[in-house]
Amino acid sequence: MGFPDLVSRGDSIAADLERAGLTDDDILLLAELAKGVTADRVGRSLDVSGRTVRRRLRHICDRIGVATAIEAVAWAARRRLI
Repeated sequence: MGFPDLVSRGDSIAADLERAGLTDDDILLLAELAKGVTADRVGRSLDVSGRTVRRRLRHICDRIGVATAIEAVAWAARRRLI
């Protein structure tokens, strides 16, 4: 058993993103949450409400097939997106 080369890993990440339909803003939102920033504070920085951030996060979770924001952050971290 060998290690997968970086090219195939990059292709795998790109495929995961494409299948999930995540945007750059979605990744930014997950990165901010990973830092411990609250949804309300993320909303202020993106000029939207905290409720909008939570709604977007719910859609992200649905798209990638996880139940919670923590799982979404872990999903993105495992793929080295954040």
